[in-house]
Amino acid sequence: MSEGGKGAGRSTRRTGRPARGRDGGVGLADDDSVGNLSSGGRPIREGRRKKSTVPTWARLCTIFGAVLVVLSGGVLVGLEAVLARFEGAVAEEDLFGDQAAGAPAAEKKSDIKGPLNLLLVGIDPRQPETPPLADSIMVLHVNETLDSAYLFSLPRDLLVDIPRFEKADFSGDRTKLNAAMSYGSKVPGEKLPSAAQGFELLSLTVSKVTGIKRFDAGAIINFGGFLKIVDAMGGVTMYIDQNVKSEHRRPDGTHRTHKAPGQGEGYVGPQAQYKKGTRHLEGWQALDYVRQRYPKNGVTDGDYGRQRHQQQFVRAMADQALSKDVVTNPIKLDKVIRAAGKSLIFSGRGNKLIDFGFALRNLRSDSIQMIKLPGGGVGTGSNYQGEKFQPIADEFFDAIKAGTVDSFVINNPELLNKAK
Repeated sequence: MSEGGKGAGRSTRRTGRPARGRDGGVGLADDDSVGNLSSGGRPIREGRRKKSTVPTWARLCTIFGAVLVVLSGGVLVGLEAVLARFEGAVAEEDLFGDQAAGAPAAEKKSDIKGPLNLLLVGIDPRQPETPPLADSIMVLHVNETLDSAYLFSLPRDLLVDIPRFEKADFSGDRTKLNAAMSYGSKVPGEKLPSAAQGFELLSLTVSKVTGIKRFDAGAIINFGGFLKIVDAMGGVTMYIDQNVKSEHRRPDGTHRTHKAPGQGEGYVGPQAQYKKGTRHLEGWQALDYVRQRYPKNGVTDGDYGRQRHQQQFVRAMADQALSKDVVTNPIKLDKVIRAAGKSLIFSGRGNKLIDFGFALRNLRSDSIQMIKLPGGGVGTGSNYQGEKFQPIADEFFDAIKAGTVDSFVINNPELLNKAK
């Protein structure tokens, strides 16, 4: 991939580059490689993590689900011994470029006040030298009272102006949004990219799109690690709103076979199927379901459907993680926290993960509204350039800035993604 030149939005298959598709939008990459990633692209090893914190179970389990909800204090009684074993479970790094070379660390705030905006980015790490791509981009907007929130996705194929970024010798480009992280991750003179530096450029780009001048916290989430987290919880129960066939997996979970050269793109062989209704999914099934995006496989609205399914998955994970079946089972709790700690890099811009957990102690999964922002393609066929939002998306962003998002959503109920 050209790092810093044109063409970031062009498609190649299974190389870590932006995915091609007329349907555009947020999505996981076609491979579901599982690994632990540091901000330099290197595997995280014990003793090599940077600054760490002692997260409570509630704060930890909900961050990895991209929804910051917490347990009531009573549920936490008796967990101190378990929590002590996981000091340093979550890596904390500078994702916003707050700490310039030689500059002191960001000053810790005395408390956290609303409203808050959190940028949550999912990646699917592969080879250490491969620049990371933002396969899933979500923003959690928490209202001033810190007891309700809105979660919305930005299409990865959104056509945007990525600004100049001197740290990566990047001159700027107009291309797809998910390329921003890749472009920004280039470290001049180094062979390995920096996911944290790439996140910084992505956050600047998302700020230009949404008008949100400053994000209060951010996280890089290893979506491959979700497989282990879901399995550690004993699976996840979620509502499937369409009959979907898998593009990538057989019914037994093994990978389908690529078509032979000259036979076109895609796969051959039997397909895993996800029937409409409430289903209990294993880790590989959940990850496979939320990456599907083709109408031919049942996702009638393409990548906008995939955005909805990912949000539903996030909600289901949070509910499952907060269930008594998990929090009262020490063995299961142990497995989940270990898996979660290896799947997250967090930046609170001066505040610890536990500080955000305490600030958002009154936020519950049922008080988080999932938002769908409608859009459409720019160009068609070989002239397809990416996606663009419909005007109502800009009105939604204006409402966030003005502090009137509650009334705006009430007056525009079609923006709500209903989760059963």
